[in-house]
Amino acid sequence: MHQTVGMSEKPILNVNPLPDITSEVVEIVRDLIKIDTSNYGDGSGPGEALAAEYVEAKLKEVGIDCKRYETTSAKRQGVNARIPGKNPERPALLLHGHLDVVPAQAKDWTYDPFAAEIHDGMIWGRGAVDMKDGDGILLAMVRAWARNGVQPDRDIILDFLPDEEAGSEHGSAWLVKKHPEWYRDANQAVGEVGGFSLTLRDDVRLYLVQTAEKGIRWMKLRAEGTAGHGSFLNNDNAVTRLAEAVAAVGNHKFDLALTPTVRDFIKAVSDALGIELSADDPEELLAQLGPIARIIGATLSNTANPTMLNAGYKHNVIPGNAEAMIDGRFLPGFEDELIKDIENLLPPGVVLEDVVKGIALEAPFEGALIEAMSAAIKAEDPYGIPVPYTVSGGTDAKAFSTLGITCYGFLPLLLPPELDFSAMFHGVDERVPVTGLEFGVRVMDRFVRSA
Repeated sequence: MHQTVGMSEKPILNVNPLPDITSEVVEIVRDLIKIDTSNYGDGSGPGEALAAEYVEAKLKEVGIDCKRYETTSAKRQGVNARIPGKNPERPALLLHGHLDVVPAQAKDWTYDPFAAEIHDGMIWGRGAVDMKDGDGILLAMVRAWARNGVQPDRDIILDFLPDEEAGSEHGSAWLVKKHPEWYRDANQAVGEVGGFSLTLRDDVRLYLVQTAEKGIRWMKLRAEGTAGHGSFLNNDNAVTRLAEAVAAVGNHKFDLALTPTVRDFIKAVSDALGIELSADDPEELLAQLGPIARIIGATLSNTANPTMLNAGYKHNVIPGNAEAMIDGRFLPGFEDELIKDIENLLPPGVVLEDVVKGIALEAPFEGALIEAMSAAIKAEDPYGIPVPYTVSGGTDAKAFSTLGITCYGFLPLLLPPELDFSAMFHGVDERVPVTGLEFGVRVMDRFVRSA
């Protein structure tokens, strides 16, 4: 059963953040941003080796045993560590983050994307929110534990991963196949993308906990036709046929798909605002959410967006075939509906082929782990209300879930109400508030020691 209120009355361990918990997080996040780990998806980037070396050094410096590993090449590297807990009978908790980032072109940015400069109270740079902020929070937290002699109640597995931004083939997907024993006793995992604040009013802030994530169906549309001279009449033009299909898919409005997480999110926003919002009127719901509406809007239905076109080889030659790439995403339980809808949109002569598949995930918003998250948020923000939500993209949780691990996204940030946080993901001028990071490491410290 999913729920947003009325969770169990089981008391949460009273944990106060360590006095020096925020002392390093800004420095560590800046150091990580300065290490270019751009992932172009074709193996041409610098890889994550330098960042992995940095993480390894930071852990070993405070006495945390860890192993730096290679996956499919010397430059695809990550770091795995295990911090022993007081109670070996309890299942371990996996905390994970990825070290790679999407590319950035300096000419498009206000400040150098790999300089990690601080302006207007924010760290600017590629990876500031996706997700070297989260890596920095985890590193700062466990380093403070080591300095203060803190031992968590259960084993904590740390993994700083390569290749998430290109689908995790050289990262978490490789690890769960080659080294499942590293995670054998873990039953829960926490990673991106969740825990950030959404201010609805001065006295109402939602903290979005990722409990679900859309599945991936990257597809190819292929059109066949009759090749010929560009000056002739041609009623069997593959490019024309493909263009019709691309327009139909790109303009299609998919039906609302009300998963348990979507229903819970709508109820939580309604309760927080004291107004009745209906899933039947998504425009009214999204109007309450400000810039974050573009993230939430993508989680109310399946989506399919044309992203690439390929046809022809000469201006005056009609090609015999044409292709388009479609980025399809489906909500948990609605994969078949996505494929049926797209197939019904295609004109004769256009076929659909699969390219990449990725599972959808959904976890319950209840239990001791959720209670610990909620208590940690409320301890630092009395106006904070944790709520479940679905992320429209994919994360390393997809791979770890195949080991039977229940996965959540929770790396908390307190954000200024005016910040267009959704634009930060893979966007130009990515940045994160310094005070938001400090808030995040305090909350994470409270949470993980209570989990």
